[in-house]
Amino acid sequence: MTFISYAQNFEDIRLWRALKFFENGFYIDVGANDPSVDSVTRAFYERGWRGINIEPAQAFHDALCEHRPNDTNLRCAAGDGEKELTFYDIPGTGLSTLDADLARTHKDAGYDVQTKVIKSRTLRSICEEHAPKTIHFLKIDVEGHEESVLRGMDFSKWRPWIVLVETPFDRSPTWERIITEASYRFIQFDGLNSFYLAEEHLNLIGAFETPPSFLDEFKLCYGHHFSFPVGELENALAAEKQRANQAEAELLALKQSRSWRVVQVFRAMLGRR
Repeated sequence: MTFISYAQNFEDIRLWRALKFFENGFYIDVGANDPSVDSVTRAFYERGWRGINIEPAQAFHDALCEHRPNDTNLRCAAGDGEKELTFYDIPGTGLSTLDADLARTHKDAGYDVQTKVIKSRTLRSICEEHAPKTIHFLKIDVEGHEESVLRGMDFSKWRPWIVLVETPFDRSPTWERIITEASYRFIQFDGLNSFYLAEEHLNLIGAFETPPSFLDEFKLCYGHHFSFPVGELENALAAEKQRANQAEAELLALKQSRSWRVVQVFRAMLGRR
């Protein structure tokens, strides 16, 4: 079965290499965003895996509930305590954040930043309520809120085999010691994400030694940002379809007109001669 990759930077391919031999696995996606676009977990969901999606943006949470009905979809933030936080929602993007400075930067760049209040929960409490004993991977993409998320996790009790955290262009995040001191080893930085393996699962490290290649037998999903742009072709196809529909409607109107019926009568009369 060809692997269809939805993730932004081939994260799902790297994870699938390490985990494809395990059936009915489990994931936690903090900052899940869209259920398909740039999703690290959709390919796993399609293969029968299930998980917890944590997403504070209402529109994305609604989409997750619709397209991931067998997952646990929580509309909240993950943090270091149970409290209310200011959430800076940037609709239709993956840029929404809890970081006021980052939100200000996006606003200055022209983005529509909407301020909302959301509830925060710790990963510890979420796992206690919803997670099974085995968590195969934990993905964190929270736009500057990583340290708070990690501080709210009990890595002594809950041991995701693999942890990946989006850290664009940053190979020295200040929070890294939280996870390395919890007996995880840094194994890879792909330019966008930092990958960590639990010490007890270092046997999986070989899956991360080489970049994704044709040997992984994968294809990019329709419309993936690494694939050829389809927008212009779709617009051209839509325009042709509209013209065809218009021509069909005009032909139907002509056939229903009185003049058309008169012509058909004369043709029938001439045909009988």
